[in-house]
Amino acid sequence: MKKASVIGIGRLGLCFSLTLERAGYDVLGADVNQKYVDQINSKQFKTTEPNVEEYLQQSKNFNATTDLKKAVDFSNVLFVVVATPSLANGRYDHSQVDSLIETLISFGKTEEKKHFVICCTTMPGYSDTAHKKLAEYNYIVSYNPEFIAQGSILQDQLNPDMVLIGEGNKKAGDILEEIYRDMTVNDSFVCRMTRTEAEITKISLNCFLTTKIAFANMIGDIAIASRCRPQKILDAIGSDSRIGLKYLGYGFGYGGPCFPRDNRALAIYAEDKNIKALISLASDKSNKEHLRFQVEDFCKKTKSDIISFDTVTYKPNTTILEESQQLEYAVRIAKKGFTVVIKESKEVIKSIKDKFGNLFIYEEREFDETEK
Repeated sequence: MKKASVIGIGRLGLCFSLTLERAGYDVLGADVNQKYVDQINSKQFKTTEPNVEEYLQQSKNFNATTDLKKAVDFSNVLFVVVATPSLANGRYDHSQVDSLIETLISFGKTEEKKHFVICCTTMPGYSDTAHKKLAEYNYIVSYNPEFIAQGSILQDQLNPDMVLIGEGNKKAGDILEEIYRDMTVNDSFVCRMTRTEAEITKISLNCFLTTKIAFANMIGDIAIASRCRPQKILDAIGSDSRIGLKYLGYGFGYGGPCFPRDNRALAIYAEDKNIKALISLASDKSNKEHLRFQVEDFCKKTKSDIISFDTVTYKPNTTILEESQQLEYAVRIAKKGFTVVIKESKEVIKSIKDKFGNLFIYEEREFDETEK
């Protein structure tokens, strides 16, 4: 069997491992959390991400370990899916990848050529720096991020619109393209380029979506202020094939763990190159202005003192509150004196309570089968 190692088997890394395994690969995942690894190996892990538990139960050639050396020795292709959170200055924190690289260096030069494939979001240029550190130890570094959405990760991995490969060399690109041909079920468009080109592509694609969302909400706000129907206007605009209807709906602004930070990171990287990313900066500002308009419009029009939210996560059917426009909307309304009821899962309620205490009334709900 073909083999692959996945270093970092959190939500995304676990899904990637299971998708590879179902494609016929023998996969070894590495993680630092022994309890989590034990849950994976005993197939007792629980998650709200659709189909993950089912895939894990059905897997026959996926195992997990806390032994990094074992994962390195297991395969010549190492997919790196560790976290790169944002720093206070808006740049990505590469410390987990850096730490991994230092550990690999401590293992010494490998006998066989190995492919170190960075799948997490990085600042453009980082993968080239990583390659310079690892090259003499017989590693080829490539950059290969995924474009997925929380709540549909497995489906997105099986049916990507595009596979992005920032290849370390042609052979590395060939290996990665073959893996994705094995793993995906659709005839996805494969884009091969340099590492830095791929890093710019990754955050630029998300920034285009933030721009589209911000534009749609701006037009929607104008429509509401004009006593018109936002979606009627947006549907007409989106019917033009040059524009399209995806991400052209009126609603809450963009949030979550990817869009806001990628938008800021592109502007920061552009500044490094003496370019002002005015569109990205404007999207960020427009996103905040839209929330202000929503709150003011609500306060002017509502006739009820009690407001209920079925969800306040950044998107329905997830547990993620990071930069949630829905939650910030609820917070602002509550602080204006409205009684706000939040109906959420036990896990989400705990997170909100830890930060906001008794600002809200909480009602626990369970995810139904259509949400899992």
